Amino acid sequence: KRERDRGKRGELMLRDVLRAAGWVNAERGQQRAGGADSPDVRGGPPGVHFECKFVERLSARVALDQARADAGPGETPIVAWKRAREPWVAFLPLDDLLDLLREVELARILE
Repeated sequence: KRERDRGKRGELMLRDVLRAAGWVNAERGQQRAGGADSPDVRGGPPGVHFECKFVERLSARVALDQARADAGPGETPIVAWKRAREPWVAFLPLDDLLDLLREVELARILE
């Protein structure tokens, strides 16, 4: 129960971060067995599946594998990780990051 409560707190904190960044409809997802229909946080950036981890130690590969498995078709899996008294960090597959950076570069060129 303690781990579940900590996970819930992390999801609510991530929701608040997304809301503050402009995704005002971000909310904690329905907690079922995982999958595209039950993300940890929904209503954030379109096409992104967030896997939220609020733990001190994390196996990055295991977390990213979970995010990939739960992401829907065409969704970018992102792991958002927070340790107590430290800022959030996020990671995603390098191919997805490169695609994102290309889109940012293209948007700057078109400005």
